[in-house]
Amino acid sequence: MSESLVARVKALEEEVERLRAQLKEQKDGAASKNYETNVRPEPNPAVMDSHGSKGTRHKGKRGGQERPFNFSAHPRRHVALRLAYLGWEYQGFAVQENTDNTVEARLFEALLKTKLIPDRQSSNYHRCGRTDKGVSAFSQVISIDLRSTQFCGGLGVTVPENTEASAKSKPDTAELPYVKMLNRVLPQDIRVLDWAPVEANFSARFDCQSRTYRYYFPRGDLDVKLMAEAVKRYEGTHDFRNLCKMDVGNGVLQFQRTILSASVMPTQPCHVTSTDPYDLYVFEVKGLAFLYHQVRCMMAVLLLIGQKLETPDIIDQLLDVESNPRKPQYSMAVDYPLVLYHCHFEGVNWRRESEEMSLVLNSLQHHWTQSAIRGQVLHAMIQDLHNTGGGPSLQCCLMEGSRQRNYRPLLERPRCESLESRIQHFVKRGRLEREEGENGEESVFRGKRSKNSHQSPQTEEMSSTQQQDQS
Repeated sequence: MSESLVARVKALEEEVERLRAQLKEQKDGAASKNYETNVRPEPNPAVMDSHGSKGTRHKGKRGGQERPFNFSAHPRRHVALRLAYLGWEYQGFAVQENTDNTVEARLFEALLKTKLIPDRQSSNYHRCGRTDKGVSAFSQVISIDLRSTQFCGGLGVTVPENTEASAKSKPDTAELPYVKMLNRVLPQDIRVLDWAPVEANFSARFDCQSRTYRYYFPRGDLDVKLMAEAVKRYEGTHDFRNLCKMDVGNGVLQFQRTILSASVMPTQPCHVTSTDPYDLYVFEVKGLAFLYHQVRCMMAVLLLIGQKLETPDIIDQLLDVESNPRKPQYSMAVDYPLVLYHCHFEGVNWRRESEEMSLVLNSLQHHWTQSAIRGQVLHAMIQDLHNTGGGPSLQCCLMEGSRQRNYRPLLERPRCESLESRIQHFVKRGRLEREEGENGEESVFRGKRSKNSHQSPQTEEMSSTQQQDQS
């Protein structure tokens, strides 16, 4: 009896296993059939209805492929954009090979993201000037070709040749809101202020009439009256090789620049007669163009004069390159108080979007509120310590490097290499090329174009005497 029962149980177990295997096969087959019949095909990017239906304007759910944007179907417009940025957290304005933390890198990320340009190389891009690490700008200007809606043409507009006639019959079409589009994707410390349509050959670099820089500093124990008198010696056309970083390796071989005006004044007119060491002053300099680190070197010498470590005639001596052809070794002023304050252009009609300007002002007011309150907190702590225990006066802390215990006059210090020595050094390294002059003229040197350069042919043809602003 027990043997027959055991045999029956085994038979039932085998039947159960068979049924399980059969059921599994049926489930697998049904799943495969459902996948083949119910899965949605990838949308065809070549097929697009008039409303831009879902699946044609966005990424496919499975493939992750984005439909290429057809820039050739849109007009291009040559425009100028005016920017403001707080440069304290960036490694300068211009794109660099060793970092992507630059203002220009963020700007081109925004231009590509908004599909205003296909790429940098074909965008006909020029910048008004380069600002160094930590330097800000109230009015940086660039010129560039952007996508446009103006099929009927207009200032700076290039219309594609194969455009249908129906597309050209809309003369009242509004231009793209360039300021709004870019500010929505740019970091909060980089803002586009306004834009202007310009002629196709307009260059933000070569059509700039003048550039104005400002350097802010506290009065401290500086003799600001002496600084205001000394600064006038910068005005005029001079050779500033002793008041800049000689960028010979990039082909800058001519150091004559023209300073239109230079001044030292309080930021608030009511502080003219004040002696409060915490009053803020500004060194303002306006010129046609500037050399690498020129403004910071000019400010460094002014600070030495303000501390009465040098006399005002040190400026005349540094500008006399026949008597002093080699720059004395000295530290330049720190970067964060320097601002590219204004770039002047003739005949450019800026277009401002009032709503966007309100947003920019709100953002800047937010920055100011935080900074002003922090500054006042620090000031109150300093005042309290002064009231309870005295202490040293506000000393100048705007020079790079450590403060010298025993000051050594500039003209008694070791000198940097001469211009001629630097030229020969970079010729040997292959960074400069000698070009023979025509009709017996003296040969000249020109810098080779770097692999990271994105300048237009027009830019490449300019001589080294027309180097762009680099302060």
